[in-house]
Order: sequence, then structure tokens, then C-alpha cells
Amino acid sequence: MRYLKREIEIAGRCFIVELGAVAKQANGSCLVRVGDTIILATATTDLDTTIEADFLPLTVDYRERAYAAGKIPGGFFKRENKPKDSEILVSRLIDRSLRPVFAKSWRNNTQITVVVLSYDGENDPVPASILGASIALYTSNIPVSTPVASVRVGKIGERYIINPSLIEQKTSQLNLLVSGTEDSLTMVESSAIELSEIHIINALDNGWKIIKQVCLFQKELVTSEKVTVPEYVPNSMILKDITYEINNQVTFNIINKDKKIRDTLWKDIKNDISSKIFSKYPEEQLKEINITLETVFNKAIRNFIINNKVRVDGRKLDEIRHITCKSGILPRVHGSCLFTRGETQALATVTLGTLMDRQILDELYGEYKDRFMLHYNFPGFSTGEPKSDKALSRREIGHGHLAKKAIYPILPDEHHFAYTIRVVSDILESNGSSSMASVCGASLALISAGVPIKANCAGIAMGLIKEGSKHVILTDIMGVEDYLGDMDFKVAGTKRGITALQMDIKQLGINLTIISSAIKQATHKLLEVLDIMESSSTSSINNTISNFAPSISVLNIAQVKIGELIGPGGRNIRKLQDEHDVKIDIDTNGKVFISGMNSQSVKLVKRYIEKFNIEIKIGLIYDGIIIKLVEFGMFIEIAPGKKGLVHISQFKKCIKRFKEGDKVKVKIMNIDKYGKIGLQLQLK
Repeated sequence: MRYLKREIEIAGRCFIVELGAVAKQANGSCLVRVGDTIILATATTDLDTTIEADFLPLTVDYRERAYAAGKIPGGFFKRENKPKDSEILVSRLIDRSLRPVFAKSWRNNTQITVVVLSYDGENDPVPASILGASIALYTSNIPVSTPVASVRVGKIGERYIINPSLIEQKTSQLNLLVSGTEDSLTMVESSAIELSEIHIINALDNGWKIIKQVCLFQKELVTSEKVTVPEYVPNSMILKDITYEINNQVTFNIINKDKKIRDTLWKDIKNDISSKIFSKYPEEQLKEINITLETVFNKAIRNFIINNKVRVDGRKLDEIRHITCKSGILPRVHGSCLFTRGETQALATVTLGTLMDRQILDELYGEYKDRFMLHYNFPGFSTGEPKSDKALSRREIGHGHLAKKAIYPILPDEHHFAYTIRVVSDILESNGSSSMASVCGASLALISAGVPIKANCAGIAMGLIKEGSKHVILTDIMGVEDYLGDMDFKVAGTKRGITALQMDIKQLGINLTIISSAIKQATHKLLEVLDIMESSSTSSINNTISNFAPSISVLNIAQVKIGELIGPGGRNIRKLQDEHDVKIDIDTNGKVFISGMNSQSVKLVKRYIEKFNIEIKIGLIYDGIIIKLVEFGMFIEIAPGKKGLVHISQFKKCIKRFKEGDKVKVKIMNIDKYGKIGLQLQLK
């Protein structure tokens, strides 16, 4: 491709696109620059090999080079290693944005690689990465003829902001990333601070207006001649025979509440039809018969749901499955809940840790410590598969991150609850929306652990089946409805509003009107789930921390007192830690974190450190401790490192009454120029 450079302004920021400059051996490539943030996007494919599969073999890799921000990677090897969770999450965003626009019959290995080459600390590389990946595909010979664009939408006050800076994102009530074409949304990923559905819908509307402009910009670019991908056309006689057999059994009972029984029933039906068809055709057409049978049967199920307004497990379109919540079921963990919705079951556990347990993350924009972790595990037995646990899948990382975004807004402020919090969701059984079950289970497990959350949080997954002008929205979808359907739309939130949202689209043509209906239906049903959760016997807010969790206290001391608390070479603080078996951490602002397994020891140390805040003034009365008796009087400590002298004349007549370690009240009478303090006993 010849060199081409184009510019487009998106919400006041200039995006510069360069084609034919670098990576010219890829099928498609481009550079996208916004400010001093530059990304390289490439698209490659194997044109000679078609994968024998019923899915698109697309792989997306998003990588951030440390040099982009002028950094050297941490760790022993000092080079980029396996992708970080944050990179995997962006890879998933790009994949989900672009997958719907590929030709349906494309089965060639396809790779999209996006590399951040330069990062200015201000301009978000994610929208630029999705734009670059779309341009690399659209201008290549890979059969993608529909451009995709993406914008991030924030909300500060009543103002919606397109592609907010990283600083603006920190103060935004909303962080919504939306991708789409001119005519359809393809992906939504959002976190919010309990916003109503109308705010989410308005944000989507604002974002889509910009997306349409950027898609038109891409259509002006020169594209390569596309590879011809023949659409699969089934044998007309095979199609006719299979359609007749399925229509002939249109009254068959495909509805069954139990997944295993239903799967067996459907398998028997298809085997019965196959046995009738196989005898009429040669063996080499066996594969085509199976493909056609699966396609026609799936469409029959979809039409059954649309026409009869009933689900394959017998539920109404907006009916949720039976829910049970059992909290505190594990005796030694800090908090736990077994949340079951239909045939999906999540065991959520909470572990409370100290400041030292925080996760250190080294990201492109800098290093930070995370006080909240939510990890999601999806073992093979949850779906009845003999699959061993290996490396975490991208799906597990993505589902855990979605649940974390949903729960984060309900956590107490760090100042009032200084614990590091780790939630683990182990999926014990799965038949649809295990990530949303993780949200519900995590919320109740946090209550079980005594975490003073701001409100209960629930999640629900919505689905869509669309045939022509007809469509139905399904509430609380099962696995089969996710597989057969056209949309997987997850919504999480509290009674006050939405906290997280994620949407995946499998076909184009899903507009904002359909999405808005799904959001409204989801938020209505969320209230029903929350009512069930709150009616469970252990769902009320519990302020009692587990006896097996560490005790933590937080206080502040003046910055000028930090050195006194630590002592020469750390002597003072080590003595406190050793004598009371506690851990003391101090930040540069004077915030002190005290943690230990014995709550009484933590309280004693806290009371001692609080004395560092005591202001020494003449005329004030203080509680003190006699630290030494001498011939001319006694020395009394009134604050850590602050002692004064009571002269013998004040207590000579009752000297036997006092001994070292006694607590007494004293008044400061004078402070000389050397800082020596004169005290007066306050005798009863």
C-alpha cells in the first residue's frame, strides 16, 4: 500500500492516521497518533489454510512497551514478559469490538496485534487502539468491509465527556467504552458510580454520534482488494429434507427445566432426524448433513422462542431463575457465600489483609497499590467437563474484572476501613451468567466478612434473539440462550443505580433502541434479585469482623512527628512491634496503620501513638506515667519522648505513695529555653 496520512478531530483531539509507513508485510497496518501517544496496529492472516471449525479463529494481542513511557520494566529479566491483566483486558475489548464485522464464513487464522509505541500520560491509548485495529483490517485484503470505531465516555457533573483524559477519568462518575459501526453497536464496557439507566443511555447516544463520524472517515481511506469468501450454501435437497423433518416435529416438547435432560432430549431429536436423512445420501455428505441439521435446528429453537414467547426451560421472557443465598458456610474463612441461581452456582469468599497485602501493579501510567482484588475461577467440573486447571484463561480474567468493577463502588472508604480485601469467586456449577452470580455472591460474602459495604450489589445477564423485524429480550439467560442468541448483555448495580455494564454483540443491526429496552428491563429485574438477596437471613449489614481476620487501626500524626515515632535507626517502632506483636506502617503524610491478630494489642499501640499528637502547652493538665524516681523528685512522661520533672518538695510528705509506672495527673508550669519541662502534681 502506498503511503497515506490523514487526520480527524474527535472531541477536540486530533487523531493522525498513517498507512504504508511501517509493518508493510502485514496484510494491513497503520499508525495512530493522538498527542504524543502512538500505537501500531497490524492485521495478518493465513490465506492458504482454512480451519475446520464452526467459529472465527481470531486472536488479538495488545501490548504496552515500557519504553513508550520512558520506563525500564521491573523484575529480574528487565523485559516485557507475558501480557499483564490490563493488556489482556484491552485485547478482549478489541476482539469484542471487531468480531461481529468479519464475514460469517471466514475460517482462516487471523491475528490482530496492537503495540503502544509512545505514551504521553494524558491521551488514552485504548480508543486509538480499536481505531487502529479497525483501519488495519478495513484497508487490508481480509474480508472486513465495515469499519468500526470506539470512544470512551465520561460524566462529570451533568456534562458528558468524549475521550476524557486520564485525569478526568479519575473524577468521572462514569467510564464507558462503546464501539460500533455506522448502523450498529458492537461492544460496550462500563463502570459507573450508581448511575440511573437514563445516564447510561445518554452516554451511549453521545458516543455513537461520534462513532458514526469516525466510521465515515475510515470509508474515505484506500482499501485493498478483498479476498473472496464464498458464503456457505447448503445442498437444497438436504436442506429441504431436514427442514421438513424439523417442521414435522414442530410440536415436539423441547422445553425442560433441567439442562441435562433437555440436552439429552435435543440430542435424541437430532439423532432421530439424522438417521432418517443419512440413508438417503452418500457418506461423503455426512458432514454437510450435520452442519445443516445444526443450523436449521438452532433456527427452529430461535423461532420457537420468538413466536411462543417462552423459554426452553419453561420460563417467561422476563422471568429469573430460582435464587438461594447461603452466607457464612465456611468456618475459617473471613467471609463466604454460596449463591445459586438456577443451574449456576458461585462460591464467593472474602479474605481481609493488611496494608502489606496490597497488590503492586506496574502499569504504563505508573506503579500503584490496589487494596481490592476479585479473582474468578472457572474449573472444568462446573460444566461437567474433565478439564484440568492450567493457566488462567482470558475469559476468567475478564469475568473477574467485570465483577470487580461492579463491586468497587459499594466498598467503604479506605479511611474508614483500612483492610486489603480479596474476593475469590469459584464457579461450582455453570449454566449462564456466572460473572453476575459472582457479583451477587461477592456482595453477600463481604457482608458475611463484616465489611461495611454501602449497599448490596447484584448482577443479571440479558440476551436477545432477533429474526428480521422481530426480536425478544431475554432476562437472566442460560448457556444455550447465550449460544443461540445475538447478544450477551450484563448489568450490575444497587437499588440506587448501575455500577457495571458489559455488552457483546454477535450480529450487526443491534441499535440503541434495543439496547435501551434491555437496560431498562435489566435494571427493573435487578431490584427483584436485590430483594431476594436482602431477604436472606444473613444479608443485613454486619459490623463484626471475623476472629480469624487481623485487627487494623488507622490514625494520623503530624508529619514532623514521624521521625520521633520511628526513632533512631527505627529503634522505637521496632520496640513497639516486638513488644505488642503488631505491624506498623507509616506513609509520608503521617497516616499510621497498625495491624495484628490481637485486637487489644492493636488498641494499646494506637493509644500510645495517639500521644504523639499531644500539644505541649504551659497551664494544661496531662495524664502522665512515672518513669523514674530520684532524690530530687520524679520524672514523668506526658507524651512519647516528652518528660518533665516534679520537684521532691511537692510530694515529700507522701513519697511512699508513688512508685515507677504509676499513672498521675500533672500540670505544665514552665518550659525553659532548653526545652526542660517543670511539672506540678495534681493530687486529689
